[in-house]
Amino acid sequence: MTMESPKTRKSCLNLPTGMSGTSLHLDTFSCSSPLSISNLSSPSKSKLSSPSSTSKSSSTCSDRFIPCRSSSRLYAFGLVDKPSPVKDNGGGGNNNEAYSRLLKAELFGSDFASPSSSSPAGCGLGSPPSSNILRFKTDSCGPTSPFSSPSTLGRHRNDFSSDTSTPPKPPRKVPKTPLKVLDAPSLQDDFYLNLVDWSSQNVLAVGLGTCVYLWSASNSKVTRLCDLGPHDGVCSVQWTKEGSYIAIGTCLGQVQIWDGTRCKRVRTMGGHQTRTGVLAWNSRILASGSRDRNILQHDMRVSNDYISQLVGHKSEVCGLKWSSDDRELASGGNDNQLLIWNQHSQQPALRLTEHTAAVKAISWSPHQSNLLASGGGTADRCIRFWNTTNGHQLNCIDTGSQVCNLAWSKNVNEIVSTHGYSQNQIMVWKYPSLAKVATLTGHTMRVLYLAMSPDGQTIVTGAGDETLRFWNVFPSMKAPTPVKDTGLWSMGRTQIR
Repeated sequence: MTMESPKTRKSCLNLPTGMSGTSLHLDTFSCSSPLSISNLSSPSKSKLSSPSSTSKSSSTCSDRFIPCRSSSRLYAFGLVDKPSPVKDNGGGGNNNEAYSRLLKAELFGSDFASPSSSSPAGCGLGSPPSSNILRFKTDSCGPTSPFSSPSTLGRHRNDFSSDTSTPPKPPRKVPKTPLKVLDAPSLQDDFYLNLVDWSSQNVLAVGLGTCVYLWSASNSKVTRLCDLGPHDGVCSVQWTKEGSYIAIGTCLGQVQIWDGTRCKRVRTMGGHQTRTGVLAWNSRILASGSRDRNILQHDMRVSNDYISQLVGHKSEVCGLKWSSDDRELASGGNDNQLLIWNQHSQQPALRLTEHTAAVKAISWSPHQSNLLASGGGTADRCIRFWNTTNGHQLNCIDTGSQVCNLAWSKNVNEIVSTHGYSQNQIMVWKYPSLAKVATLTGHTMRVLYLAMSPDGQTIVTGAGDETLRFWNVFPSMKAPTPVKDTGLWSMGRTQIR
């Protein structure tokens, strides 16, 4: 065993035999030049650039070097896995620790020289060689390690982007006030009638007493289409899909067809014994429902008044809607039943009896085939959603008020409902979550009538308070941006006639 000289003990450096402390010095290397780390684990050959070997080492390259510290993954080499015991040489531990920090600062940069990250022999100097030296291992650094990602800058960039990411869009705001209000004298307060419809040519038809009036949304022009006389009255109106012709159901049970552009009656068809309160067009067939409990199908191409009669309801028929593909007809009645008919049968394909009040409100989804929504009257108050393929009820929500009308938006997957007793409100719902988007109030009586504009953004509602109110409730199809409180019309009240 070699005895340490007093000079060596004073400096607290563990040097090989024959090597003086004055011959040891550290050279500073830049990151651009390779750093030589030669035989660190061999005590008999440990040299760090002595004066006599500087010229030789500068001309040779070791097999172990790190070209650039900033791109190196030093944490994977296990260089700092196990601290070695500090040598206790007469109280020289502090000097040994200082030496280790100085050496780490030169070899690995200033980050490794901090007291929190330093160890007495972080690189294995002065300790037995570790079996993990220069051996790649599985990354095991925790999230607090400065090397937990290949690039510290990239980690900070990700943190910055997550903190400043775009916040979620706020819920769409629907204006609480109507765009326009029209006076509609003699608009009846009758739950079973359907007196308002909006054509694809942007013309609103309204039945007022014995007359039908047309109001052009583009120029606010009002035209009286017809007057049925003192012994009859208007019970329902319905435009064709093209918007050129309009069907009118009367109190005497007739169905009249009028040319809306020329204000000329084209045809009159009979068949019902009493008032015709609801009408529904498909591409070529007009269905009419009456208080006589029957549904008649009229074909404009034949001379007969009707081509088929559908018998299934036990009370007045007040709701009728064709599916978007014209294959199924949904009918609702005062007998609390919802019936589904197909084109090739005189008997209902489905009989849905979950409602506990009259079913007037019916609407087919334009976004999903075989999805139907229906609403019940005062004793029911529920909107129910059906799969008409198998008759299963998909969902149900209690609205708290009589459901008078339903209309599905064609622009977004939302549905609007109008209500009567006792709150007389208008409500917009998301589907399928059934989250409430908006509740609109303004009518002083139950909101019995509902129609939608051709662009799908605006609805018009009518009530027994003899007013028609226009609401902008849905976004446009091309740009679903929040609806602003401006529209085609200025605020104010005018008369429909």
